[in-house]
Amino acid sequence: MKRNTTTIVAAIAFFALMPMTASADSGLFLGGSLGAATLDEDFDGLDVDSDSTSFRITVGWQFSDALSFEVGYHSFGRFEEQVDVGGVITDISVIADGFTLGLTGSVPLSSNFSLFGRVGAFFWDGNSEINHITVALPEDTNLFLGAGADVKVSETLSIIGDWTQYELEGTRSDVISIGFKLRF
Repeated sequence: MKRNTTTIVAAIAFFALMPMTASADSGLFLGGSLGAATLDEDFDGLDVDSDSTSFRITVGWQFSDALSFEVGYHSFGRFEEQVDVGGVITDISVIADGFTLGLTGSVPLSSNFSLFGRVGAFFWDGNSEINHITVALPEDTNLFLGAGADVKVSETLSIIGDWTQYELEGTRSDVISIGFKLRF
């Protein structure tokens, strides 16, 4: 895992520092989104099938119409489930959040609409509970991948809709979200 993390961080740093041709869309941006996260797998020994409300905050630099670099914070919210263990109802919950470092590649289809893909590293930690007692505090650095659409509402504001998949200790969580991107 250390080798994957080093490779991801090195690739992101290489592309972020690579000289890019400036365009009208280059510069600083701030973004945020609200979405629905799903977890339907074994997470740190707990079999969880749950949805939660997630949010993401990002800041980044748009190098050109085609490439941007961003850092951010992502919270999955709380995945909760009740399971029957030998006739006893047991509460299970999983919380995970962390920081992202990634690149976004865009393909403008018109002056106001583009499709994008993103890839990066997710530096996260979590908390697994059974009956409100912490049973594990996992943490790791994993890959995230995503795709979506960007609709420019004005020269400085876009509405973003996307899907992003995060890896959490061998488990995957899919997030569908809608948000904004404010360019300065």
